[in-house]
Amino acid sequence: MNGSFRLSMTWLHNWGGLVVGWLLFCVFLTGTTAYARHEITRWMQPERVEAADSPNAAAAAIATLSREAPQARRWLIMLPDERETATQVYVYNRPGVQPGFRRLTLEPADGRPVQARATYGGDFLYYFHFDLRIPGVAGRYLVGIAGVALLVALITGFVIHRRVFWDFFAFRPNRSRTRLWMDVHNALGILVLPYHALITVTGLVPLMLLYLPWGLQAAFGDRPAEFNAAVYAEPMPPAASGRAAALAAVEPLLAEAARRWDGGRPGRVVVDNPGDAAATILVKRTDADRVVITPEAILFDGTTGAVRKVWDGTGGAAATRAGAYGLHMMRFADAPLRLAMILCGLAGTAMIGTGQVYWIIKRRKREASASFGLRLADGANLAVMVGLPVAIAAYFWANRLLPAGLAGRETLEVVAFFAAWLLAALHPVLRGVQWAWGEQMAAAALLWIALPVVNALTSHAHLGVTLARGLWGVAGIDLSALAAGALFALLAWRRFHAAHRRIDQPRGALLRRGL
Repeated sequence: MNGSFRLSMTWLHNWGGLVVGWLLFCVFLTGTTAYARHEITRWMQPERVEAADSPNAAAAAIATLSREAPQARRWLIMLPDERETATQVYVYNRPGVQPGFRRLTLEPADGRPVQARATYGGDFLYYFHFDLRIPGVAGRYLVGIAGVALLVALITGFVIHRRVFWDFFAFRPNRSRTRLWMDVHNALGILVLPYHALITVTGLVPLMLLYLPWGLQAAFGDRPAEFNAAVYAEPMPPAASGRAAALAAVEPLLAEAARRWDGGRPGRVVVDNPGDAAATILVKRTDADRVVITPEAILFDGTTGAVRKVWDGTGGAAATRAGAYGLHMMRFADAPLRLAMILCGLAGTAMIGTGQVYWIIKRRKREASASFGLRLADGANLAVMVGLPVAIAAYFWANRLLPAGLAGRETLEVVAFFAAWLLAALHPVLRGVQWAWGEQMAAAALLWIALPVVNALTSHAHLGVTLARGLWGVAGIDLSALAAGALFALLAWRRFHAAHRRIDQPRGALLRRGL
């Protein structure tokens, strides 16, 4: 019975991991970049890499909006902090007014539009990791399925490796190539197992109502507005009265909110019906100063400044959800902790990648000649594990090479990303997967190592400037590019060396060595 159960778990681990492994690799890699989401955006807007925060950001934004969008039905103001150095504003117009929605990026000090190149920055990679940039909710369902499959793989992997500590310390590079990949996969899986479990479980929490909506339907029925008000502190805005009235000064409201939160910092301001007697101002606490990000907010009367309603984030269910969400997002983390999370994310990405490679190598040993399915899986490994980093590098290159004032340049950066990824996927079809591995890793090495050079030639935000001024977050993008390029250069050299060695040896010797 024990042997049969363990064999069943082995089958589930191998095949379940293979089917979703490529998707999980993409999710983990782009999710890891999300820890540096704001730093990536600052790197991709070198014109304002040193922009400073301002205590008057909310008032400056409201002054600008009062001139630029006085008839809007809602202003959503995302206040800057030490990492997000611009004020992000979302304007929602009334029905029938076009455009229905627009986004502005303002200078915190005076509310002027930011003078910098248009880019999606780190937001593109952040959203990709949970919706794959697929319209609608299909991408989010796929990522949810992959997350559940990863939980199964973690549990079954623990069952398979009964000698957990032995497997962790076992490293046998001289036994065979197959054994080496298995040892690396096991070590990476065990080394950051708590991180894998934490990030997978908590990753399902933000979208849990999409996957399991029945509790919401049972409690609130067809009243989603009540749910949003109760759980997310997002009340239904009142109807406009049609009577003009001046908006209350926002600075005293922010000060009152900070006092009630014992110094907690406001993170966003929502103004409904600006310029109307029925205006309201909702101040919500930032997520960056706490682990458990329960909804804490205060709703003020927009004309008198009187407090209408307070959300204090109490309740066991809200705290449980907010704690899981906060641990997944890690917005509270300082620079050293974010670096640790990035290293854990890269370890998780490598664990998935080594598992995919190990599956290919193990089955290649069993076949006299590689089948079409095996070659297809090997090509998919290449397209994902090397092709995705190539695509990300192309995204950064496009940011520096496209003219700064080009209309629609942010969309062209995304086009460059997907075009490079498509070429990487077609490359093994044209060259053969065995040679394509080395060639594509060499291309990735060149793209990443040359990126800081391109940055230095096209902007003033290069390493000579960012390191000298202590802008370590922005400098980390260039340093990470050099590290990634060095890694791909090493892998390319080893791949070419192994390929030439296989050419010079008979088939029987190769099979005995696991190559």
